[in-house]
Amino acid sequence: MANVLCAVGILFIGFYSPTFSVMLIWLFIFSIGQHLFLPLNQSIGMELAVGGQTGRRLGQLNAVANVASIIGSLIIFIGFQYLHFNFQISYATAFVGFLAVAVLIFMMQKDRPVPVKMKFRLRREYTLYYWLTVLYGTRKQLFLTFAPWVLVTVFNQKTQVLATLLTIGGAIGILFIPVLGKAIDRFGERSIIATEAIVLIFICIGYGFSRNIFSETTALYMVFFCYIIDQMLVAVSMARATYLQKIALVPEDVSQTLTMGVSIDHIFSISIALMGGFVWSKWGYQYIFLAGAVIALINFISALQIKTKRG
Repeated sequence: MANVLCAVGILFIGFYSPTFSVMLIWLFIFSIGQHLFLPLNQSIGMELAVGGQTGRRLGQLNAVANVASIIGSLIIFIGFQYLHFNFQISYATAFVGFLAVAVLIFMMQKDRPVPVKMKFRLRREYTLYYWLTVLYGTRKQLFLTFAPWVLVTVFNQKTQVLATLLTIGGAIGILFIPVLGKAIDRFGERSIIATEAIVLIFICIGYGFSRNIFSETTALYMVFFCYIIDQMLVAVSMARATYLQKIALVPEDVSQTLTMGVSIDHIFSISIALMGGFVWSKWGYQYIFLAGAVIALINFISALQIKTKRG
């Protein structure tokens, strides 16, 4: 159902949106499908894992997703660079992809699902998970919205450059993400999330102040480097999912709390996007990433509070 909504939404965005208001309706439908699938994706991954290797299994699945991302980025690069693609062709391709996913999921062997009561309910026992989700949603939106915008508006880069960076990041991720998954199993969520936070501080400084420190060319390559590393760090969200699984009071809490986490994530990510746009226009993009460095520092302190049987 989620991917069918994505397919319908993306098709009508590309072909049947004569006005901006109509496009927003179809974008909303696409977004509903996409966000329905987010917690389901992690739940499926953890259910397919054998004991003690949840991070490894999620890493493998994310590596496969990276392969798909590379293929998509290559199609964009080659299409726009050499084959005179337009956005309608891109959306038509995405429509076929979402339909294919919907068919494949429908063909999955049915199991006996754990009964889940899907209610928006906060539990005190999961307070730290909620807080880590708030920080992740805030940090994610800063880079999702403003990092590409820095490349496009500050450094005057084209669509092909972004596609190339996504391809490079995806290729590295094929090897890196499974290793990250194994590291989560071996070293524990606290170490991995804390390390992510430290690296993010330097990435924020690189995004915001490379131009003030280095020459124009060196600054551009520094931002390229930050963009690719940040792609890698997005996969650390696996550690938050495995942390929740370890602290869950009952198995049926996992899917419910993951879904609640997506909702919390987006409440704060949307808010930070609006605030970030105001900060950019008022004081400049550097202050957005300075705020990101502060969020990363708070994330580091919060990660140190994680306690599970295996860290």
